[in-house]
Amino acid sequence: MPSFEITRDGPVAHLRLTRPEASNAMDMDFWRRFGPELKALDASGEVRALVVSGEGKNFCAGMDISIFSGGAILNADTASDRQAFHQTVRELQETLSTLEKVRFPVIAAIQGACVGGGLDLISACDIRLATQDAYFRIEEINIGMVADIGSLQRLPTVLPQGVVRELAYLGNTLTADRAERLGFVNALLPDVDALIAAALDMARRIASKAPLAVAGSKAALNHARDHTVSESLEWMAVMQGSLWSPADVMAAIQARMARTEGEFAPLAPLKPFDPKV
Repeated sequence: MPSFEITRDGPVAHLRLTRPEASNAMDMDFWRRFGPELKALDASGEVRALVVSGEGKNFCAGMDISIFSGGAILNADTASDRQAFHQTVRELQETLSTLEKVRFPVIAAIQGACVGGGLDLISACDIRLATQDAYFRIEEINIGMVADIGSLQRLPTVLPQGVVRELAYLGNTLTADRAERLGFVNALLPDVDALIAAALDMARRIASKAPLAVAGSKAALNHARDHTVSESLEWMAVMQGSLWSPADVMAAIQARMARTEGEFAPLAPLKPFDPKV
C-alpha cells in the first residue's frame, strides 16, 4: 500500500498519509516519494496551497520500524559506516525540508498521535491545525537517541525554549490545548471532519491571493527566521524588486472593490536545468 496519495482541486493540493493501520508511520515508500512529489507539485506552478493530513486515528507515529530492519541506519561500527550514516540523516532532513522550500504554503491537519518523525514533518509546515485529541512528542529521547531530522532545530522558533527542552529531555507529551496556548497550533477543531474542512478552507483562501505575493511572503518569513532583522530587511528590499507585480496589485484592488476573487497568473513552471537543451 502506498504511504500517501495526492489529490488536486484546482490550485489546492491535498496530501493524505494512507497507512492508518500503521498510524501512518513513515516507511521507505514515504521517504522515496515525498520529496520528489512535492517538488513536482511546485514545478507545475499551478499549486498555491497544500494540506497534509493523515487517515485513521493518528496523524503520524514517526519512523516505521521497517526502516531499521535493513541495518543501514543501525550499523555504525566503522568510520566509513558512520560517514554513510551521516549522509543518510542529511537525506532524511532534506526530504522534510522540501516542505519549506516549495513556493506554496503547507497546512498540517493533525489528529491523534503526532510523534517522532511526524513532529519533524509538521515542524516544517507553515500552519498547523489540530483536533482536540491531538498530541505531540519528541519520541526519540524515549528510545535512546537524539531527534535528528528537524524538531530540535525548528521547534525553538515556534515554541518557548523551556518547553522544547522539556520535550527533548523528558519525552513528555504536549497536549493540543497547551500547543494552541503556546501558539504552535493555530486552531483546534472538534473532530477530523471539521479539521479537514477548516484546513481545506484555509488553503482555498490562500489560493485566492496573488501567488507571487504568497510565495514571496513565505520566502521572506523563512529568511527572517534564520537571519537578523537588518539582514532580512535588506533581503526584502532586493526581493521586492524582483516580485513587484503591478498587474497583481491592480487585480487585487479591483477584486476587493468588487467583492470578488482576483484573477492572477500562476507561478512560472520550474524547469530542470539541462545543459543539453
